[in-house]
Amino acid sequence: MAPHHNMSKENNIRNIAIIAHVDHGKTTLVDAMLKQSRIFRENQHVEERVMDSNDLERERGITILSKNTAIQYKGFNINIVDTPGHADFGGEVERVMNMVDGVLLLVDAVEGPMPQTKFVLKKALERGHKAIVVVNKIDRPHARPDEVVNTTFDLFVDMGASEEQCEFPIIYASGLTGSSGYAPNELTPTMEPLFETILEYLPAPTVDRQGPTQMQATLLGFDEYKGQIVIGRLNRGSIRRNQPLLLMTATGETKQVKLGQVFTHQGLARVEVEEAFAGDIIALTGLGKVGIGDTLCDINHPDPLPPITVEEPTLRMMIGINTSPFAGQDGTYLTSRKIRERLYNEAEKDVALRVEDTDSADHFMVSGRGELHLSILIENMRREGYEFQVSKPEVIIKVIDGKKYEPYEQVEIEVSNEQQGAVVELLGKRKGQLLDMTVLDSGNIQFVYKAPSRGLLGFRLQLLTATRGEALMNTLFAGYEPYAGEIETHDFGSLIAWESGTATTYALHSAQERGQLYITPGTEVYEGMVVGQHIRENDLEVNVCKKKHLTSIRRATAEEALRLDTPRQLSIDDALEIMKEDELLEITPKTFRLRKKYLARNERARHQKQKKYEAE
Repeated sequence: MAPHHNMSKENNIRNIAIIAHVDHGKTTLVDAMLKQSRIFRENQHVEERVMDSNDLERERGITILSKNTAIQYKGFNINIVDTPGHADFGGEVERVMNMVDGVLLLVDAVEGPMPQTKFVLKKALERGHKAIVVVNKIDRPHARPDEVVNTTFDLFVDMGASEEQCEFPIIYASGLTGSSGYAPNELTPTMEPLFETILEYLPAPTVDRQGPTQMQATLLGFDEYKGQIVIGRLNRGSIRRNQPLLLMTATGETKQVKLGQVFTHQGLARVEVEEAFAGDIIALTGLGKVGIGDTLCDINHPDPLPPITVEEPTLRMMIGINTSPFAGQDGTYLTSRKIRERLYNEAEKDVALRVEDTDSADHFMVSGRGELHLSILIENMRREGYEFQVSKPEVIIKVIDGKKYEPYEQVEIEVSNEQQGAVVELLGKRKGQLLDMTVLDSGNIQFVYKAPSRGLLGFRLQLLTATRGEALMNTLFAGYEPYAGEIETHDFGSLIAWESGTATTYALHSAQERGQLYITPGTEVYEGMVVGQHIRENDLEVNVCKKKHLTSIRRATAEEALRLDTPRQLSIDDALEIMKEDELLEITPKTFRLRKKYLARNERARHQKQKKYEAE
């Protein structure tokens, strides 16, 4: 007898994604929802910002990896998937939208919807998902809920939302105090209005529980004891412990695998179950190596789901073994084999990242979605004990019909009235085109530009310097457009160490007249290391290790009397921004140093000559 397929709504399940811009309080809101659904027993220690579990996410206060949690409310199981707010992590967003049936759009009651929110919202609306708008931080001074709701409505219309999608319910909330309500000035001290709206407005998954098993691997985790963990929504049928399954990869290969354990989510914990049913978001172990987008299905019913497509990377950099004179002092993993293994593992988990071997066995080309995407990979690797060096990030140019195309970004910048000249000048130099300019209620001015991604490498630092740290900037990938021609971006050369040794106060004192230093006395340096920024356009070699010759009247205090300016403290992101084409960034678990590709003076001179000769 042929199985009868009946699509039914699994009414006790809701799968939703949370969309919000960085800093709009998404993680705090989820904390409040978790606490109120009585998941945490009264005496259990609750960590703040539970969803940001990775060290880097906690430090930077941003969400990078999508994570999921489940809330039980009145017999319903609400699976909540957190989405990254940064456009650099678009790869994560595409996948999350496969797993959910509706979204919560969180906007700040003062700032309103921001560019990064638009990116994720667009993906959700394209899928036909309905949204609930949550106006968060309603208790902030200067909150302007009515205007924020109007702007949000305009945003839905701009994004091509259907009429049904435009009729979204609105909840006003404060994640910090755990209160919510249907009007800005009528909040109840609980999250009940929000929970009720989710159950009432967002649809339950429509699935076939009787059909043969089918599921797509959407997220991957790793556990030291259980190995790879595959997370996704069970699309059809049921799945049970130790069930044999067919794994169908995106490339069309098929192989038989045996499932280990099945887990569902309760709060932040994974709970092992004997059997799970279609519609639920589950985690599976024991399957060996599974890639993102692969389908797991019933052995007798091979039925692959369409693979997950992700937007192309726009930036790339070379990562290779550390070749500096100080190589091997701090790191645990130094060999090209270890670095290669780590990069390829990352590419399996992160669908938006590409890794390729190059002509040299010691260097790998890594492509990603933006500077933040790549700098987070670097930061994670150094924390794990890797030592390596990276080249300056460069944009990926495409050639279509013999013409060059490059990635462009939409840039939104908010500055005070006095600083607007600096923005116009800086973006003009970088081939930016002004699309829109609005005067905000605060008196600040908001610019919307479109500029080549190439021109935006290193732009953030210059913008902050020019506006004395006042400017707020957000960017969003805007597609490929014809090549914009040469862009002048570097105004300053580098100060390069003349010889190896230990930096002295005496030498740094005379060097600081030539520019801004990055190092302090006592720093070990080597020939060819970048120790500061020159005030002129060319590079300058400085001796930072010379000592003062003692005269017959020995004054021990003479050295102390020299006053040094505070050196500039660079972060890895800053270093990536100010690097030049002929420089590398050496990265170890304890430190990082900028250096020239060719350390010896005569080598540098030879390559300069060669370059000049080739240019002629």
